[in-house]
Amino acid sequence: MADVARLAGVSSQTVSRVSNGFAGVTEDTRRQVLAAMRELGYRPNSAARALRRGEFRTLGVITFSLSTMGNIRTLEAIATSAAGHGYAVTLLPVAVPTQDEVNGAFSRLGELAVDAVIVIMEIHLLDAATVSLPPGVQVVVADSDAGDRYPVVDTDQAGGARDAVRHLLGLGHETVWHLAGPEDSFAAQRRADAWRTTLTEAGRPAPPPVRGDWSAQSGYRAGLLLADEPGCTAVFAANDQMALGLLRALHERGRRVPEDVSVVGFDDIPESASFLPPLTTVHQDFAEVGRLCVEGVLSKMREGGDTGGGSTAGGHGTTLVPTRLVVRQSTARKGG
Repeated sequence: MADVARLAGVSSQTVSRVSNGFAGVTEDTRRQVLAAMRELGYRPNSAARALRRGEFRTLGVITFSLSTMGNIRTLEAIATSAAGHGYAVTLLPVAVPTQDEVNGAFSRLGELAVDAVIVIMEIHLLDAATVSLPPGVQVVVADSDAGDRYPVVDTDQAGGARDAVRHLLGLGHETVWHLAGPEDSFAAQRRADAWRTTLTEAGRPAPPPVRGDWSAQSGYRAGLLLADEPGCTAVFAANDQMALGLLRALHERGRRVPEDVSVVGFDDIPESASFLPPLTTVHQDFAEVGRLCVEGVLSKMREGGDTGGGSTAGGHGTTLVPTRLVVRQSTARKGG
């Protein structure tokens, strides 16, 4: 730092202010100091700066699966939002969702020096008695059923599923079949429960759901079964990738979409508009989920408390991000 100060013709205090991003330095002086840093190859000592400030400017993210589109897009949104606040992200995937693995993950993140943790936990885990997060750690959870124990940010799974089913019923279909996600998935359960409840409230029978694992391959296998159901004229798929496999199966069995069968997905992945036909689907705002997770955990850090607090993402309870139905060419009036 002293070498940079000499080359730039400023004080060491000014170099410190520039390297830490503090105000009170003119733009010309800032450019002069940055040029000197580049010439000398100077990089601020982040470890020393963390000790001085009492923070590492890094958020840890624990996730139990990187195989699902939802988790990947949530992680991307968290990283983008964190960078906007000047924070880096340290990712720690956990292969086996058990209490020992959770505790081990938090220990490893502690060794990696993070200020707080965001947990992406799609499966039913935090609502199980065998698993809990360590006390005294600033935590926000994405996509879980733990709103009474930890602050949670999630998509309005039930609202999106209701919109999908009501859209299909409004097109004159007698009922709606469901291509459901995995049984251990919180999101899949919320979507399936809302599908069934919406049909019941409309006085329509609920056919037995066909279950997949979020993959297009499982959607294809389920689609072969649904294609053989003569009364199946409308299907709500729990995600777009399974809907893609379903579309292929229906095509191979000679069931036209949407003339014979209408299909609605969930997620609105970028490719869904390029399906054949373009997919009607429920849009999830992953960017907003990531933003609220980051802002929630940063708010908890500023407050300096434990995992308690108000009703937003900074305290106990669940913050729901609204969905919206995107209507494309995969749905039509029955017989239309």
